Amino acid sequence: MSNLILPRDVDSKFRFITVAAQRAKQLQGGAKPRVDTHSRKPTRIAVEETLAGTVSWEMREEVAPAEGGGPAKG
Repeated sequence: MSNLILPRDVDSKFRFITVAAQRAKQLQGGAKPRVDTHSRKPTRIAVEETLAGTVSWEMREEVAPAEGGGPAKG
């Protein structure tokens, strides 16, 4: 799996792994697989699902903290 070809909507290997890891947690929690597979391992199933495009995800804009809202310095 070292020469993984990412789906077009995934912009980096890091994001791909993050999406697959979140899906693996769902599978470990009892979610049903969305692809036909011979594997029983949640991580492998999650990778297959992410490659197949059956896992939906979105990027959220990071919100900057308000000024003056941080811990006091001094």
